[in-house]
Amino acid sequence: MGKNVGRQLRRWVSSRLHYLGFLLLCALLLSGCVRYDVGVTFQGQFAGYISQEIELGEQLTSFSQGEVKTWLKTLEQRAKSLQGKVERVSDRRLTLTIPFSNGAELNRKFNQFFNPTEQTPEQRAAAQGEEIVELSASLGLTQSNLLLLERDRLRLEVDLRSLGGLSGDGYANANRQQLLNTNSLLNLEFSLATPWGARAINPQIPVEQVGNHLLWQLQPGQLNYIEAVFWLPSSLGLGTVVIIALVVVGIGLKNRFRPD
Repeated sequence: MGKNVGRQLRRWVSSRLHYLGFLLLCALLLSGCVRYDVGVTFQGQFAGYISQEIELGEQLTSFSQGEVKTWLKTLEQRAKSLQGKVERVSDRRLTLTIPFSNGAELNRKFNQFFNPTEQTPEQRAAAQGEEIVELSASLGLTQSNLLLLERDRLRLEVDLRSLGGLSGDGYANANRQQLLNTNSLLNLEFSLATPWGARAINPQIPVEQVGNHLLWQLQPGQLNYIEAVFWLPSSLGLGTVVIIALVVVGIGLKNRFRPD
């Protein structure tokens, strides 16, 4: 009796160890498969750029080469259509930079990149099927000019509720079920950089401030809402003040040196 109990106990411990080892292996293979960083940088009132950095884990690229190549090519084409620059750092890492010259152009380019409108319903359906990470984002920027300063209010809504997980040819061929949820597969971040820094309003998701940067950690499977306020020096207002000052100085000098 004692020997039987001992054998059963050893079998139970062995099965548990194998199971834990299997989960650990899956975590090492699948964790952090995709890192997607999106940022908006204001260099001034009339200059800035949208940046995106996508880095894919080696395991993902080995499982689904065809899907990954198609997805990255789609992102490249969208960026180039918006006068953006593309840099292929490696087979698994891509950086995109899209410039903008004012708030209206930022709104148009950002929303057009993440929500292409110049497509037929069939093309949009095909593009959605090719997406490794399906992002639905809507950005709005309102600006108020206060002579010397400009007050900007940025609102961003990122809908990640459709992200139920990642799939690839390798997973389908092996007929594997999803072992880990999307939170462990994706690392999604949004950053905002301005000359004088920004302030997050009623943050509903984790936000971190590093210097003049605000960094939000987006939550897959949720509707992420971001709102921030920041100030920029108004070039038009400063120029007007300088012109008025020069006129006043000129009149003063003219009256001072004018003969009686």
